[in-house]
Amino acid sequence: MSQQGEIRAEEFNQQPDDVEEAIEGLPPGFGHGIMGTVAFTIAIVFALFQLWVAAYGNMPSQIVRAMHVGFLLLLGFGLIANLLAKTPLTKTIFWSLGIAGFLTGIYNWVFYIDLIRRSGFHTTLDLVVGTAAIALVFEAARRLMGWPLALIAGIFFAYCFFGQYLPGPLVHRGYSFPLIISHFGFGTEGIYGTPIYVSAAYIFIFVLFAAFLERAGMLKLFNDFALGLVGGWRGGAAQVCVLSSALMGTISGSGVANVVASGQFTIPLMKRSGFKSPFAGGVEATSSMGGQIMPPVMGAVAFIMAETLNLPYTEIVRAAIIPAILYFAVCFWMVHLEAGKLGLKGLAKDSLPNPWAAIKAQWPLALPLGTLIFLLFAGYTPIFAGTMGLALIVVLILGTPIAALIGPFAFRVVFWIALGLAAASFLQFGVNFLVAVIAALLIGCVFFKGGRETILICRDSLAQGARNALPVGIACAVVGIVIGTLTLTGIASTFISAIISVGESNLFLSLILTMLTCLVLGMGIPTIPNYIITSSLAGPALLELGVPLLVSHMFVFYFGIMADLTPPVALACFAAAPMAKTSGFKISIQAVKLAAAGFVIPFMAVYTPSLMLQDGGWMAEAFGYPVEVAYIVAKACFGIGMWGIAMVGFFIVRAGIIERLAFFAAGLLLILALPLTDEIGFVLGLALIGWQIVRFRAHKAKAQPA
Repeated sequence: MSQQGEIRAEEFNQQPDDVEEAIEGLPPGFGHGIMGTVAFTIAIVFALFQLWVAAYGNMPSQIVRAMHVGFLLLLGFGLIANLLAKTPLTKTIFWSLGIAGFLTGIYNWVFYIDLIRRSGFHTTLDLVVGTAAIALVFEAARRLMGWPLALIAGIFFAYCFFGQYLPGPLVHRGYSFPLIISHFGFGTEGIYGTPIYVSAAYIFIFVLFAAFLERAGMLKLFNDFALGLVGGWRGGAAQVCVLSSALMGTISGSGVANVVASGQFTIPLMKRSGFKSPFAGGVEATSSMGGQIMPPVMGAVAFIMAETLNLPYTEIVRAAIIPAILYFAVCFWMVHLEAGKLGLKGLAKDSLPNPWAAIKAQWPLALPLGTLIFLLFAGYTPIFAGTMGLALIVVLILGTPIAALIGPFAFRVVFWIALGLAAASFLQFGVNFLVAVIAALLIGCVFFKGGRETILICRDSLAQGARNALPVGIACAVVGIVIGTLTLTGIASTFISAIISVGESNLFLSLILTMLTCLVLGMGIPTIPNYIITSSLAGPALLELGVPLLVSHMFVFYFGIMADLTPPVALACFAAAPMAKTSGFKISIQAVKLAAAGFVIPFMAVYTPSLMLQDGGWMAEAFGYPVEVAYIVAKACFGIGMWGIAMVGFFIVRAGIIERLAFFAAGLLLILALPLTDEIGFVLGLALIGWQIVRFRAHKAKAQPA
């Protein structure tokens, strides 16, 4: 066991820092030869443009949005040409489409004032450019994200043209072609709507921040810390997977990409430690998708939600903290139960790294993340916090080779303190001072040993960050078509009225309908467009039914994530299938069990909003708000814990079918917000635990020799 555990612990740490995963429909990389270099350069220029906009912000929002889409189209079609096209002709066609897409952004920039003046009365050339931009966004979405998202947006777009011929409540007054193109191809609706604004202003910076942290070795720090802290627990390999995914979720909210990046290492380790293939794949898929609800990044939906609801970003994070902790706590619990059921132990402790030694050796990597979180909660805007956090990680990376040349330890300490003070002084002297510090470090790295390699790390991080932002940006652009349709036609009111009419008699049924809508939509589209579409339709309806605004949007968001774990599609599970060497459907069954909290917490939050730190109920009035929050969290933990035992069929001894049903009933009673259900649930749950203890002692006494 010791030797086997040592191998597993060692192999877990062999994950390279430069692991590069496939992004949605694209293989990894930028291509080969001259055109590969061109695509790589475009990605760097794209990243530098976004950094310039974020740092100085002196460009009109409409131009930023148009150029953001232009760069997305240029890079997207360029990568399609380099990585997917088979013949010189198709390569030329895709590069031409990319250049055409980029020129639509340039057109919006050059004729910005003219386009504003003739808004609603666009020229023929304007309409040609607008039509081309819309068509290219659809094609890029189809190529990069698959058919489902493009088809859904296409149905909404077609509704604008033909909705006047539909019967009943779906009919609208009809719109001319120039009006539709003006609405969707220019201004701040359609492809340049709020989603693409959030992608350009917030999401890109945070994706770039994550790319720099990964290249700097943050992933290794997370792995070392997780391995040392929980590797010795029962089911250690799976526990490490859960914790490292939770930590990774703080900087990267891309669930499916996380599955591909880390699953190739964690899933084989879990299988070798004794877990069955479907369960190992389910742990990886469930914990990786949980990264989307882990603050501060939260799959980038947090930024869109804050912008949509006009709430401070910290309010979104505040509401997500307890559910995120519960989600991963349940993952730990389910792994613990499954390992106990199979009789598995943890990794050999003498082969595990010291988690605190890992932090001591690599603690500077935590400073940019800590700074980011501090700035967010100090009231600074996400774009400022993200830009400054990114600048600090660049300072850290560039300062490392210079510090290595300083001999005495005391002098290195003085160097880092001075550099830290210089970097922190941006709060007083502004962005230009921080840019000057980075420029000085760049010049220094050119002349010092190891400096050029460090510059290459920064260069590669810029390119990879732009590439990682590609699918999110394209999804935001095409989903703007859906939002534009809702604002133009008012069709959302029909859907809202239908949900309200159902909810007047049964709120729970309305929640079920909303959940099913999220799950069905999520079968084919990523979390961000799923959230945007469903929240636009169902969010206002749930608000009318008395559900707090933020809770209703969180409800939609959570089930958008659960769609990637729910059969029959379950994108995250099918991404894990090749590494687990089993079917994605089997993995999805296990993932649904593991993600019980993700299905339960949204419903609990609707009936007890204090679970998301929203307004309290009668208990808060009687005993104080902290008491209510503590009670709700304890009840949620106990209830979901009962469900875990019911699903796994084990606590300290195996549970029969009747016991499992009783455990499930106890959990259900604790989740329901009805009179006496809590009391009955607690009593039943404690009685069942007592019965398990009695059975365990009887089994132990029987096993001992007389």
